Amino acid sequence: MGDPAGIGPEIVVMAHARPEIFSCCRPVVYGDVEILRRAAAVIGADLKIAPLKPGEEPGPGRIAVIPLSSISPSEVPFGKLSVPGSLAMADYIRVAAGDVLAGRADAIVTCPITKEGLKLAGVPHPGHTEFLAQMCGGADVVMMLAGDRLRVALATIHVSLRRALELLSPAVIERTIRITDAFFRKFMGTKAPRIAVAGVNPHAGEGGLFGDEEATMVAPAVSVCRRAGLNVSGPYPPDTVFHRAFRGEFDVVVAMMHDQGLIPLKLVHFEDGVNVTMGLPVIRTSVDHGTAYDIAGRGAASPGSLLAAIRMAAGMAKAGK
Repeated sequence: MGDPAGIGPEIVVMAHARPEIFSCCRPVVYGDVEILRRAAAVIGADLKIAPLKPGEEPGPGRIAVIPLSSISPSEVPFGKLSVPGSLAMADYIRVAAGDVLAGRADAIVTCPITKEGLKLAGVPHPGHTEFLAQMCGGADVVMMLAGDRLRVALATIHVSLRRALELLSPAVIERTIRITDAFFRKFMGTKAPRIAVAGVNPHAGEGGLFGDEEATMVAPAVSVCRRAGLNVSGPYPPDTVFHRAFRGEFDVVVAMMHDQGLIPLKLVHFEDGVNVTMGLPVIRTSVDHGTAYDIAGRGAASPGSLLAAIRMAAGMAKAGK
């Protein structure tokens, strides 16, 4: 359900109002019944919201909840960080991930959380990706944002730009390429995914005039992966490679840092982008937006990204079996 004070509960209710999700999966919400009822009232949704009973099957017209908190809505005002909301938010993730790891569910789809809330709840991780990786035994993971026209995998994620440059190495880039290739082969039905690798500097270094990271880090990683049989190429100038991928030349672009990859992705897939954690032993997708505190409680949020994340998780579960 995500942060109880954000738009997560609202988009969960909106998604359940669409019968289409029941054609691809049996959704169960890890969250809070009263918070979901508050969200339903905000958007005027006439849905039954109740705990899932043993042996009961989720179905249209209702939201089946694994009730992990009993928060009074007055404790968690819309759009405001709180201790009760943050603690509950962290518990939703822990229990849902535990059930998927134990095989009681096939995939986890996460709604938005706040990094400040995780810190307030005592979670020593900046986001879902790192939190879930730790829960899965320190899994080696790669974050990908995906839409129908553009998919971007990230070599570095939630760190400063200066730190991202310090973290980059041929080994990090090679690992990102290999995890991306394995994911596409297993879950996307792509036998030989076309992977483009972006450079670090403007014009991919312009032959060393603007930096040598392409020659010293990116090209060696690409070369090793090509010798291993992967369909990977680059480094390409970052200002053109995403356009080429958008036009269909590549299946995915490996970007060197967070904003390099996510600015073009969100430009074209702001409403329907999906956040995917590659490399976990479980399937995890997520919305590609935040808690949107500024519009929480107004019924103005779009469920587009959540619906896309649900469809993608269901498709991955089917493809991975």
